[in-house]
Amino acid sequence: MVQNDYYLYTVQNLQPDPKILIDIVQTKMPYGKYKGTIIADIPISYLEWMAGKGFAKDKMGMLLSTTFEIKTNGLNDILLMVKRSLRQSGGH
Repeated sequence: MVQNDYYLYTVQNLQPDPKILIDIVQTKMPYGKYKGTIIADIPISYLEWMAGKGFAKDKMGMLLSTTFEIKTNGLNDILLMVKRSLRQSGGH
């Protein structure tokens, strides 16, 4: 097996974009059953259903799929920390 050092370097140095997390906790769902609900507050069951249908290839789809990954990997505390930070800074 040939090791691809570039691939390992890219993955090891991957940094999350804080703007995406901020968007997840501030953006409201524009359509569907949870229209008007903040993306971070959409239940995992609905995100699972959407994942089965396939997320759109636009910014909303990216926010929804990122939220799905965060929640299915038990990382919901990240979203709670972002919400808390925004409240303390007056950004929410």
